Amino acid sequence: MKTFAITNQKGGCGKTTTAVNLAAALASRGYRTLLVDLDPQGHATLAFGLQPDTLEQTIYEALVNPQVLFERILQPTCLPTLLLAPSNVLLSGAESQLLRMTDREYVLRRLLQETAARFDYCVIDCSPSLNLLTLNAMVAADELIIPVQTQYYALEGLRQVMETVDVVRERFAPNLRIRGILLTLVERRTLLSRQVEEQMRDYFGPLVFRTVIHRNVRLAEAPSAGQSVITYAPQSFGALEYQSLTDELTYETQNRTAQESCLYI
Repeated sequence: MKTFAITNQKGGCGKTTTAVNLAAALASRGYRTLLVDLDPQGHATLAFGLQPDTLEQTIYEALVNPQVLFERILQPTCLPTLLLAPSNVLLSGAESQLLRMTDREYVLRRLLQETAARFDYCVIDCSPSLNLLTLNAMVAADELIIPVQTQYYALEGLRQVMETVDVVRERFAPNLRIRGILLTLVERRTLLSRQVEEQMRDYFGPLVFRTVIHRNVRLAEAPSAGQSVITYAPQSFGALEYQSLTDELTYETQNRTAQESCLYI
């Protein structure tokens, strides 16, 4: 199972939108996909039409209670190959519970390992803060996807993420990789968006995904219908752009796997 964590310490940059629609795009291609809502706001849970406050068990119970089987908390979605590990406000209290545990940074990794054989991909939606939950997500992930809004303030948030990744690699997850920086909420007609995109590509080069996500009405509407944009408006610009992002991710993964297999021929 390949695990992506969608993270940025700055809010409002499209993390949940990216997590929900990337997971849905992977599932729409037949990949067995798990979406983990690791944000106490539960927005990824709401995006699939579930009411967080009515759920008996969520990712919170699985994290803090070893007696709760991770598979028992998983919820179906409108896509048959996509399951959701939901969240609600109780998750905000998980940090105090985790602090009492040994190897507290590895709790989520152990949960995902229990069910890894069932899935091809896992996507983790992180909260917009650097806390123990986000650290668990980074330690559990193979690769990070960092959504960045095309604004000048976003560059400072990105710098903080990079510094955090260096610390996580050094202390907990030496193989953690930044898969790419995803430019989001791009305005088609504004000079500022174009300037920030140019600066990002000049500085970070191929680390910036070729795909960019533009502001799109259908992306904003889809959660109110309890769907991802992939099923709500499959021909919209938002859906096509997230499908393009999925092309980039799966193509590189398949290419790298094929190249590695050649070493053994």
